Parts: sequence; C-alpha cells; structure tokens
Amino acid sequence: MTAQEQNLNFDTPVSRIGTGSLKWDWAVKRGAPEGALPLWVADMDFRTSSFVADAIKERAEEAIFGYTEADDAYFEALSSWYERHHNWRIDPNSVIITPGVVFALAAAVRAFTEEGDGVLVTGPVYYPFYEVIRDNGRKVVNVPLLSDENGQYHFDEAGIEKALEENNVPLFLLCNPHNPGGRVWTREELARIGRICARHHVLVVSDEIHDDLVLDPSIQQQVFRSCDPSFPAFTITCTSASKTFNLAGLQVSNIIIENEPLERRFRQEVSAMGYSQQNTLGLVATRAAYAHGEEWYQGMLSYIRGNLDYTERFVKDNIKGVRLIRPEGTYLAWLDCRELHLTADELDDLFLNKAKIFLDSGRIFGKDGEGYQRINLACTRATLTEALTRLQRAVEELH
Repeated sequence: MTAQEQNLNFDTPVSRIGTGSLKWDWAVKRGAPEGALPLWVADMDFRTSSFVADAIKERAEEAIFGYTEADDAYFEALSSWYERHHNWRIDPNSVIITPGVVFALAAAVRAFTEEGDGVLVTGPVYYPFYEVIRDNGRKVVNVPLLSDENGQYHFDEAGIEKALEENNVPLFLLCNPHNPGGRVWTREELARIGRICARHHVLVVSDEIHDDLVLDPSIQQQVFRSCDPSFPAFTITCTSASKTFNLAGLQVSNIIIENEPLERRFRQEVSAMGYSQQNTLGLVATRAAYAHGEEWYQGMLSYIRGNLDYTERFVKDNIKGVRLIRPEGTYLAWLDCRELHLTADELDDLFLNKAKIFLDSGRIFGKDGEGYQRINLACTRATLTEALTRLQRAVEELH
C-alpha cells in the first residue's frame, strides 16, 4: 500500500467510455441522444482513493476470490469512521451487510409490512423508494415536503400525523440527507418526526447513504437513531461507503439494526431473498476506504463544494428562469425550472435534445418533482462548465 494519497487532483479527466459505465456508456439506452453530456446517475467521475485501489490490487494478486466474510478489521474500520464522523460507535453485532441500500429497502418493506399496507414517503424523493413499495404490492402514502421561499424543503409534520392516523402504515422510508433536494435535516426536525412515528408504532428505515457528504461546513449530519434515546428501538439505518468513495459497483452496504427481534426478522428476509456472502473486493475496498481514505475524502468534499459555488454563480448570472436550490448535502443539486413555464415533456426536451445534457428529470422523483432537474456535481470543473454553457445557450434560444 502506498505511503501517501495519490489521487487528489480532481480536475484530472478520466475517460469512462468503453468501461461499461452506466453513467456514460448506457446513457443513450436510457434515453439520452448521442453526444449528450451525462450528469445524471449518482456516481462520481473521480478516481477513488489510491489506498482503496492499492488494497484491491493487493488482494487481486492472490488470484483467489472465494466466499468471503467481513472480519474484525472490517468492523473496526467501519466503527472508527462512524465514531469520528458521526459520534456513533457501531456495534458489529448489529450490522447486516447487503449488496446495496435499495436491496435493504426492499428487504425491509417485505419483512415489516404485508401486501396492501401503506409505506410512508415524503416526495419528491429518491425514485427507488416508490419502486420497492409498489413492486412488492404495498401502497405509497406520500406526504409531500413543504418548500420555503428559498426552495428549501421541510417536513409537513401535520400532514404526516394525519396520514398515519388515516392509513395503515407500519413503515416510513426516510431519506437523510434528502435526495434530490439536498436538505440535511436538523436534529430537531428528525426528533419531531421520530416522535410522531413512535406514537403511531411506525418503523423508520433511514437511508443515510449520503451521510458523509455535507456541503455546508456549518451543518452537522444527524444520524436519525441518535436524535432520541428511544429511536434505536424502531430504526433501521442504511449506510454505505459507495457514495462517499465512489464504490457503488462493488455493492457493499452496512445496515444497522439495534433491536434484536427486528434484526433477526430482517436477516431472515435477506436470507429468503437468496443473499449470503458478500462481494470480496467490496469488503476490501470498504475497509480500506474507512481506514485510510480520510485525506481523499476531505479533498473530494472540498472540490465538490467548489463545484457547487461555481454552479450557483453560473446559474444565477447566466441562465434566466432556472434557480439552483443550494443543497446542504449530497453531491446532487436540484434545479428549479418552473419559471421557464414548460410542460414536463418540454423541459426534458430542452435539457436532452436542445442543451444535449442528460440530467435526472424531476418527474422520476414523483409528481412533486415536476418542473425540476437533478444535476450531478461530482465531475471535473471542465465537464461542469461545458454542461452549464450548453444549458445557457439552450435557454437563451428558448427565450
């Protein structure tokens, strides 16, 4: 393993074309025209920490990739990271490893609800939330978030209380930090929502995959289960190094359940879905990232903060009718395009076919996302500049 971090120049372009990249190679098959710049799906165009790469190379040299389990060193790296960054010393006995957070969401829906039950979401929200509910025969109970004058989202607490009173809702899928809006919920907000759920005996599945990606240095990410001493008893916390260190393709997530009966039931469901041993290189990469990736992580975070500042200025100064809702967390920004007065189809056409940039259409995040587009800021400044310039030209032609 190298003595110091090597991959700290985030301006260095890395061609992902021809690598099977979902983001780049499959964009056309996902509806983008030829030549469209892809700033859609949430992965980075940055090389991950050289410590992660070196750990994978070292393991690859053994040339044996048999069944593998997470060992004590893995859990020590995980627990130490969360203790340093989130003031939470995770008990290894409470960790269930899955091949992804979406897999875990589906397992929770199947384990803790019955067909026909309602599952609470607060739209607009990460679109697989809707899919794992509907595809498993459950009902989406959506209480839309409220938007203030700055475009920042807030929970409709009265609406959530009413929805839980009027529907059979055993489960709430919480997005913390919020995707696509970028809110990093405060401790007070989460505590109030948690107490509402406790009163109605609702389990909370907290998707905290973006928990390390706080863009506002004055804000602290709040682990939902830590907002009240009673919350661990009814919380399932979903975490992963995949967003923080760009490891999504290695498919390792850590799901923490501190209530033993809930943990047993969840493990049974994971087993029933046919999953047991984890991705060998995913375990190696996650351990190395949490144990040795601090310098890379801080550098990446600083670069994305710079990209956000740049994007905010560019949009404000050059793109009339589009407003960037400044995210507090994630590396995804929510573009409010409603002042362009376009239909959802017209807005998608503007971005895809006129600007030739492939973002995530707001409509996929639910009806509450119509009129918005989500842009991925985890790319080189040059790529970002080209995308924003294309959008500027397209909007000027529209006006």
